[in-house]
Amino acid sequence: MAASIAVDPALLAKAMLPGPVLPEHWLVVAPVLLPLAGGAGLIALRHRSGPARRLAGAFSLAVLALTLLANIGLFRLVAEGGPLTMVMGRWLPPFGIAFTADRLGAAFSLAASAVTLLAAIFTRGERVAGPPAYGPEPFQLLLLAGVSGAFLTGDIFNLYVWFEVLLIASFGLLALGPGREELDGTLKYGFLNLTGTTLFLIAVGLLYGVSGTLNMADLADRLPALKQGPLTALAALFLFAFAMKAAAFPVQFWLPAAYHTPRASTAGLFAALLTKVGIYALLRVLVMLMPGPLEELSLLLAVMAAATMLFGALGTLAERDLRRLPGFVLISGIGTMLAGVALNSPGGATGAIFYGLQSMALMLALYLALFEAARLSGTPDILKGGGLYARHPLFSGLVLALFFAGSGLPPFSGFWPKALIVKAALDIGAWWLAGAVLLSGFLTTIGLARAYLLAFWHPERARPAGRAGDKAGQAAAVGTRKLGLSTTLPLALLGLFVIGFGLFPESLLKLAGDAASGLADPTAYIRSVFPGGAP
Repeated sequence: MAASIAVDPALLAKAMLPGPVLPEHWLVVAPVLLPLAGGAGLIALRHRSGPARRLAGAFSLAVLALTLLANIGLFRLVAEGGPLTMVMGRWLPPFGIAFTADRLGAAFSLAASAVTLLAAIFTRGERVAGPPAYGPEPFQLLLLAGVSGAFLTGDIFNLYVWFEVLLIASFGLLALGPGREELDGTLKYGFLNLTGTTLFLIAVGLLYGVSGTLNMADLADRLPALKQGPLTALAALFLFAFAMKAAAFPVQFWLPAAYHTPRASTAGLFAALLTKVGIYALLRVLVMLMPGPLEELSLLLAVMAAATMLFGALGTLAERDLRRLPGFVLISGIGTMLAGVALNSPGGATGAIFYGLQSMALMLALYLALFEAARLSGTPDILKGGGLYARHPLFSGLVLALFFAGSGLPPFSGFWPKALIVKAALDIGAWWLAGAVLLSGFLTTIGLARAYLLAFWHPERARPAGRAGDKAGQAAAVGTRKLGLSTTLPLALLGLFVIGFGLFPESLLKLAGDAASGLADPTAYIRSVFPGGAP
């Protein structure tokens, strides 16, 4: 006879979330469910030909537009009413799995859906060398589902699960290319990211052994009462795992070696989203859950941040390939965000969040623009092209604005978060970290000015003939040297974001400040998960 297990009804009643499931609760999971279902549907139709295949792009854009609308609705609800939680099965943690949207997660999810939609529009007119391959639309949707899940999950183990989802989707996008260069980039990207994911999983297991829970609201309530020694070791493990995801020093070499190999929309999407997930995880885990251990590790993190910034700036000075150039700008920006996290102060966290949000638009725009500049020049080598300003003055002016923003010069979006981080560093006496931010910005300015003068301002040089197997020659032969609507529309909108956030930073500054306050005091976050009181 099977043994029966007696369950206390009172315990079950306490474990269940009180009150009905309201329609707005579904908005918390809609940014994940919509692209996940859309990507699965496109994969199911992958062997179909004819109208179904031709409609894949339009269907993908429709799903992305719906996801953007869902994120706008979610962000408005969170901004007006505070954090919002959807608990799977209506079981309170640690029995159930929660999705919780606060200002930080909702803002990052909204920005992610916007840049993915613009990247998908760019994909429609993209000219890719080599034989035709299956389109990137399902992988773009699945990538957004993984990224949105990471931003909105309220459980650390499920943060790891969504990391895996976006990692698998990114492998698919990287491997779509026809050449060995794409495969080589996929291997480098995959090895480092799988190593980081393994460290992350080990840290999650140890955290559960120490605390007995993996829900973030539950952890925010329990961890302050635990011994700080084991938590500091766990925080260091999380730090290195997320640093590998974010391409921070000393494991940043994989990024410039991998991100230039796929098509422009894929490279831009990776730069806009994937490294930001690593920074977001650092903010969520270290700043909100482990502020004490973060204080112990702040010097180590600050040194990593300074080294990352300077490596990116020096790489910008030395790089000749237009497709690899934005990778070093991205690395320098990663160091800037790490510096904000390392300061462990409201000003530092505000600067890191501000930089992360504007960097999504900036890095997508930089990758799209510079890949397009390499195509228009017929070569990615800045010493062999030239003449772009004479032939495409508006496009060249947009690239100049993006270069100013990437260098952190006013009045563009990259200036304000750097100013916040420098001020926060000087307020606590970390003058050397403030100096590293300023020095990296100065070197990045010189490197980008050099690239602009040689690739855009210099008169046009003779175009390369293009031998068989020469990627520069293939790029020149892919299409005419013109800009299409699907190219100019995303670039124009992204340029407006970059310039607008620079000229009118107040709304983004307030949002970043409110999100940083929510990390420093997670009381509202905890109450959204446990409405009846403390767990």
